[in-house]
Amino acid sequence: MREYLLTLCITAAVTYLLTGPVRKFAIVAGAMPEIRARDVHREPTPRLGGIAMFFGLCAGLLVADHLTNLSEVFEKSNEPRALLSGAALIWLIGVLDDKFEIDALIKLGGQMIAAGVMVMQGLTILWLPIPSVGSVALTQWQGTLLTVALVVITINAVNFVDGLDGLAAGMVCIAAAAFFLYAYRIWYSYGIEAAAPATLFSAILMGMCLGFMPHNMHPARIFMGDSGSMLIGLVLAAGAISITGQIDPDALKLFAGSEKAAVHQTVPVYIPLLLPLSIIAVPAADLISAIVRRTWRGQSPFAADRGHLHHRLLEIGHSHSRAVWIMYFWSALIAFGSLAYSVNSASMWIVLGVVFLSAIGLVLLLLPRFTPRAPMWAQAVVPPRYRRRRPVAAEPVEVEQRTPVAVGVAGVNGATALRARSHAPERRKAETSR
Repeated sequence: MREYLLTLCITAAVTYLLTGPVRKFAIVAGAMPEIRARDVHREPTPRLGGIAMFFGLCAGLLVADHLTNLSEVFEKSNEPRALLSGAALIWLIGVLDDKFEIDALIKLGGQMIAAGVMVMQGLTILWLPIPSVGSVALTQWQGTLLTVALVVITINAVNFVDGLDGLAAGMVCIAAAAFFLYAYRIWYSYGIEAAAPATLFSAILMGMCLGFMPHNMHPARIFMGDSGSMLIGLVLAAGAISITGQIDPDALKLFAGSEKAAVHQTVPVYIPLLLPLSIIAVPAADLISAIVRRTWRGQSPFAADRGHLHHRLLEIGHSHSRAVWIMYFWSALIAFGSLAYSVNSASMWIVLGVVFLSAIGLVLLLLPRFTPRAPMWAQAVVPPRYRRRRPVAAEPVEVEQRTPVAVGVAGVNGATALRARSHAPERRKAETSR
């Protein structure tokens, strides 16, 4: 755990320290697109934040390769190199899009190529745990198609939700935290070494997001752009592929009996990670609704609009910060609720807790103009916007008595003038003529 935390901190530190210079570079390079109709920010903001995040990824992998225990991940598995290859390709495509606005179909092709590069180096789905059937081995083509589909869906889900300051980075960080806890439990508690790469990927992903968020929170000083959103989406998908499609469910040995019974009992553990909809459920729901909405209108699924979930939160009256925190809340509820359910699916308290928190989330959605106020004893420790405002007595305002001037009097600048025009220019002119 110490080595994972060290890798996380190094990744976050490198990302944080590089974001400032990257912002200056983006301004000089002209990567500050004009404000579009669907944007919610008011001033042009530089992109290319994904550059700092990519170098943070490289720093995290480099540090992990030189640590005592984590270096075994690089010796026993080729997955870290596969991730770096795919990340470099998708990052390059994102940088070009942030600067030159490349076509959506070209980006889609680049995403598929990046997924194919990872598949060629061994990061692919080998089998699937299916309820009441068991582990189903996939052919090479089936595994490749499923892996590419998972990568493309995850990348675009994260890219679609990147519409508010700090939204995508925070939601992916929450997803990575839940994924890290799950993968670490599989690796450490059950001694399954095949879960170590996914644990490393999620730790590095958390560091990338945490290092970038201080620069990206509202009001954002820099955006991650497609170079960042597609990058973190690919890393998240790589972790899901690594732990879901390459670990034999029967290796957990949670239940006695046949492999078929074991898979049937461990469905709550594996199905949420098959297509990580439970971890990025909110971005995935936004992606599906956007595709259906645009297709119904006869538009391209890649056409931009203001119908995303975060846009709707702003339209019903939520502030920018509150809309972001509501999205954080729902992401954490779904991700950690699925994590708790995978640990103990028979506990009724987990179900009741999720239901109770869901009710709280619905209340927050229905009260867009509610601003909580802290009690009097906590006034000194909460932000100013949550403090109770004390009434201030209005001071008497002295009104200057002016003599009304009739229209047409010499020296008055029209009917709206309140006093005669200053004659200082005439005096200066007379002094100059002398």
